[in-house]
Amino acid sequence: MKQFDAVIKAALKEDIGPGDVTTRFFVPLGTRFYGEMRAKDSGVVCGGEVARRVFALAAPGSRVKITKKDGARIKKGDVLMKIEGPASILTAERTALNFLQHMSGVATKAALFAAAVKGSRTKIYDTRKTLPGLRMVEKYAVRCGGARNHRLGLYDMAMIKDNHVAFAGGRAEVLGKRIQAMRRAKPGLKIELEVQNLAQLKAFLPLGADVIMLDNMDFAAMKKAVALIRSYKGKRPEIEISGGVDLKMAAQYSRLGADRISVGSITSGARPLDISFEARTK
Repeated sequence: MKQFDAVIKAALKEDIGPGDVTTRFFVPLGTRFYGEMRAKDSGVVCGGEVARRVFALAAPGSRVKITKKDGARIKKGDVLMKIEGPASILTAERTALNFLQHMSGVATKAALFAAAVKGSRTKIYDTRKTLPGLRMVEKYAVRCGGARNHRLGLYDMAMIKDNHVAFAGGRAEVLGKRIQAMRRAKPGLKIELEVQNLAQLKAFLPLGADVIMLDNMDFAAMKKAVALIRSYKGKRPEIEISGGVDLKMAAQYSRLGADRISVGSITSGARPLDISFEARTK
């Protein structure tokens, strides 16, 4: 998990600063500890390798054994990892737990949404609604939960949203020219186009977007929109549904036959999984 070193080091610097004063003054030099991370909730675990890296950086000489791999289903009482080492494992404890709890919460929520659409052609995708600095960590957790990643940022996929459409005056011919210019300048870049009603869909469908997002449309309108796209004789885009989708809605919308449902709450609304760290001297 060295790809996450920058965010791990920032978290350790934030927590430790110039030193762990409590451990320094209350734990005798040379004391060794054995500790366990235990689940106090059921869910999907994620972040074990990140936690291992935290201990490697903040508690040199510690040994970590992961007993539940990322993506595994866990229940209350399960031991997720075992840690043995010097007193500095107490220094690393909170940062390791913060990553493990948060990432497991995201993975658990992703798994709930993935289960809601199981058996359909529809896949669950995350969004850019992530905590600043933690996007790659959270998107890794999404994958561990069985959902998929949408674009990583503003650079790897174009998404033409309502504000962009409004800036083009809502005119299909203007949007079409700008899409063509983008294709020439950025060959191979996937382009997604948001529509908010059937009239927009009919006007924008011939523009050749790779993905059409049906944003905040009611169920009846989405049903007509999906049928319209599936029957289109030209280039058929992938179909994405978006807009405040909860678990019940995801299950309902998956019956429409869309390719994707994007859900911002997988990351922005995930509750950390409750995990404890219990340590004793050796």
